[in-house]
Amino acid sequence: MLRCGLEMPHAVQKCDKYTHRERSRLNRWRRLAPPPPSRPAHCRPRPREAAVRNLPPALRGKRPKGAEHSPWEILEHLRIAQWDILEFSRDPGHQSPEWPSGYWPATPAPPSAAAWDKSVRAFRRDLKSMCDLVAAPSTDLFGKIPQGDGQTILREALLLADHNAYHLGEFVLIRRLLGAWK
Repeated sequence: MLRCGLEMPHAVQKCDKYTHRERSRLNRWRRLAPPPPSRPAHCRPRPREAAVRNLPPALRGKRPKGAEHSPWEILEHLRIAQWDILEFSRDPGHQSPEWPSGYWPATPAPPSAAAWDKSVRAFRRDLKSMCDLVAAPSTDLFGKIPQGDGQTILREALLLADHNAYHLGEFVLIRRLLGAWK
C-alpha cells in the first residue's frame, strides 16, 4: 500500500520487470508519498513535513556559511521541479522551465510569509497528485510518455522520489547549520 492510503496497481505488485535498484527506489517513493488520510493526529510527521515545520521566518532566506542555498531556495526548487515532473507526466502540451534559471527562485528569501506558505501547500498538493497518478488503475506505469523520449510514469515517479529525498536531506542540513533543527 502506498503511504497515501491507496493500493499499488496490480501490475506493479506482480511485475517481474523490476530490478533490485528499481524496487529500492520504489520503496523510497512509498516513504515520501503522502500519509494515509486516516493517520492518527498523534503520529510523528513525515520527514518532508518536519523539514519545513516551525522554521523561523527570519531564517527562511538565510544561506549558512559555506552553503549555496537558503531554505527558501531549496523549497522553491523542490516545488518547481516536482511540478515540472508531474506536468510532464500528465500533460502532453507541457513546456518545462528554462534550465537552470527556471528551477530556482530569483532571490534567496521569500517575498513574504504568505509566499512561503503558498509554496509549501503547492508542494504538498503536487506530491499528492503524483501519488494519485501512480496509484490510479488507469495509469500504465510502464508505457512510454507520448511527449517524452522513452520516459515512463514509473521512471518519473522514481525520479521525483530521488530528487525530493536528496533536497529534503539538504534542507535538513541547512536547518542544522542555521541552528534551527532539533
